[in-house]
Amino acid sequence: MPSWNSRGLRGSTLEEAINLTNEKYRQKKLALIQKVPTPIKPIQIDQATRRITLAYFDQKSTVDYIGTVQGIPVCFDAKECAKETFPLQNIHEHQIAFMKEFEEQGGVAFFLLYFCSIDVFYYLTLKQLLIFWERAKEGGRKSFQFHELDKKYQISPYSGVMVHYLETLQMDLMEREI
Repeated sequence: MPSWNSRGLRGSTLEEAINLTNEKYRQKKLALIQKVPTPIKPIQIDQATRRITLAYFDQKSTVDYIGTVQGIPVCFDAKECAKETFPLQNIHEHQIAFMKEFEEQGGVAFFLLYFCSIDVFYYLTLKQLLIFWERAKEGGRKSFQFHELDKKYQISPYSGVMVHYLETLQMDLMEREI
């Protein structure tokens, strides 16, 4: 059985915290956000248990979550990072393309990051990510460091909600209006 910090369970802490947050938001009628299942194609099924024992990804996944917050379409991806440096290889070109198109349609796309080593949740705007992305494409760093991020987008727990990203989403929306 894999240990809690094995590659197979990577991201599950953040995902569980986000799922609980989204459930609280739904209960309070603040937002309706759903986890997007990753499409798979089953290859082998254990007939006795009716469980899939072998499968492969059917298509590239775009984002982890999609929904609406008070009438505003949102989509986001969740990423965990073991250190204070986030490697851009953890984000794929097709995800960036989808998020750009989502914003072109009037939605808001962003990333929720969890820096495990310092126990910090962070809201990363697509606009900021694209600055790092372009820097890497032009031959610069293929990662970004926590200290490069705007601290006002750091997420603090609030009233039993671990990843209370609605406040940082509101900041993001206000800055878009300027």
